[in-house]
Amino acid sequence: MGRHSFAIGEHDFLLDGEPHRVISGALHYFRIHPDQWRDRIRMGRMMGLNTIETYVAWNEHSPEPGVFDTTGRLDLARFLREVQEEGLHAIVRPGPYICAEFDGGGFPAWLFRDPEVGVRTLEPRYMAAVTDYLRAVMDIVAPLQIDRGGPVILLQVENEYGAYGSDHAYLQALTDLFRETGATVPLTTVDQPEPAMLAAGNIPGLLATGSFGSRATERLAELRRQQPTGPLMCSEFWCGWFDHWGAHRHTTDAAASARELDDLLAAGASVNIYMLHGGTNFGLTNGANDKGVYQPTVTSYDYDAPLDEAGRPTEKFWAFREVIATYAPVPEFERVAPAPFAVPEPAPLRSVGGLDALAPAAWTDADDVPTMDELGISRGFARYRVTLDEGQDAGVLALAEVRDRAWVSLDGVPVGVLAREDHAFAITLPRGTGVVEVLVEDEGRVNYGPRIGEPKGLIGPATFRGAPLRGWQASTVPLDGLAAASALPSAPLAAAANVFQATVTLPASADLALSTEGLGKGLVWVNGFCLGRYWRSGPQHTLFVPGPATRVGENLVTVLELEALTADALRFVPDLDLGHTDS
Repeated sequence: MGRHSFAIGEHDFLLDGEPHRVISGALHYFRIHPDQWRDRIRMGRMMGLNTIETYVAWNEHSPEPGVFDTTGRLDLARFLREVQEEGLHAIVRPGPYICAEFDGGGFPAWLFRDPEVGVRTLEPRYMAAVTDYLRAVMDIVAPLQIDRGGPVILLQVENEYGAYGSDHAYLQALTDLFRETGATVPLTTVDQPEPAMLAAGNIPGLLATGSFGSRATERLAELRRQQPTGPLMCSEFWCGWFDHWGAHRHTTDAAASARELDDLLAAGASVNIYMLHGGTNFGLTNGANDKGVYQPTVTSYDYDAPLDEAGRPTEKFWAFREVIATYAPVPEFERVAPAPFAVPEPAPLRSVGGLDALAPAAWTDADDVPTMDELGISRGFARYRVTLDEGQDAGVLALAEVRDRAWVSLDGVPVGVLAREDHAFAITLPRGTGVVEVLVEDEGRVNYGPRIGEPKGLIGPATFRGAPLRGWQASTVPLDGLAAASALPSAPLAAAANVFQATVTLPASADLALSTEGLGKGLVWVNGFCLGRYWRSGPQHTLFVPGPATRVGENLVTVLELEALTADALRFVPDLDLGHTDS
């Protein structure tokens, strides 16, 4: 693929001056093991796509100020080169806000440790951080634009901004920043095709595109009313949806989605299918919504996409391929039933020890209860403790808020759980003396709406029997060493939060479906690779294990169980179980 030109014509995209329809699908490189990128990209080509789209997750690349990590699954340049090597173009959406049901909408938690920092505005500290971020992104992306011999044909500015604000000066400053850092391809925006959102979220010089999953003809017409010239594009064609813990599994009918795609292409529009392949919220990367009730997103980001969480074609893949073949050439590709997962023998679980013993606290004194952010914690867990000397009568420990789940004990004996999704921020202690300890889990930072950037952990003021409770200690909970921790001599079980391990023997590296039956709530690592969270509340009851995270012979699986497990062994199943639908 040599140097080409890509431009916006009066009615079409123009590739080297000729009309060109973009038929794209979304892959988030950070949600896929890097050694499986090529397979997912190639499967997009097999479905008939000519382009692959991705967000860029600021918080993944920059876990701390001044850091921009591009190793492993964050090697954006490698991902874009693999797209090009498959003969496809690329669309890059760096945000800085991406939503994506991803932790914090892609914003790094450190950005908001200063409570005066703005969000998606021209506030100077926010814009200074955004400038550094976009310069780092464009150092990678600018040389890979199509007019320099690379695959990138479009860049998106911000993301569905019209659903959030209407500051056109902010959008203009971002646009100028993209151009200053080397963007030469067309720049786009995206909003739901509703007049107020389109007007709020776009400025002259940016191509407005739509995000929707139904009523394609009607919504394209609204987009055209708002933007009389230029290509029509649905840059987020929602072909599925995401799931929350404790809720049902979302699916969409393949035939109905295919009809909407057909209507869209029949109208002459370009499209980006969201998602081609959703992948997995590995580690602690899932986001959450809070529209009155806090709802963390599950580990699987399968999204009911044409390629499932393991990258296998679904009925939707074949239905979309058939539609695309009406409008563009598709490669020859034989339909073969997906093979079941390898199912190794059950692997007995052995106790390694309690979390407190394996990851000892480094206590920090604080008069009032600190947030996780004040402790410098971006993701994960925090410990708190305070000593009571208020007599033997029972009393209520209350907090302004808990973000997001807290296990409370008194002198080492569990008292109960405070859960944000239940609006439970107070608990009765059996007496007013002893050491109160609280383990808090951040279950995912809000990725949409006005609660973006809020702090995590225990939110004060804290009171006992209505009086201020002071003299706290707090600590981070280091997780990095747990995946390979050696068993303590007696491996005693704690009242809560224990670590277990199992050894799984494999004849070959392979994708696996790990059953979470018999597990309560926690995290799983395979050979040090964190698969993500599990929770008995469902809907998903398996964790996807990418083949490249496994190896021939012995594989060490580590489980951090926060509540209680009943399983005596880890078990694997022939297929993924993502839960029941609402139908």
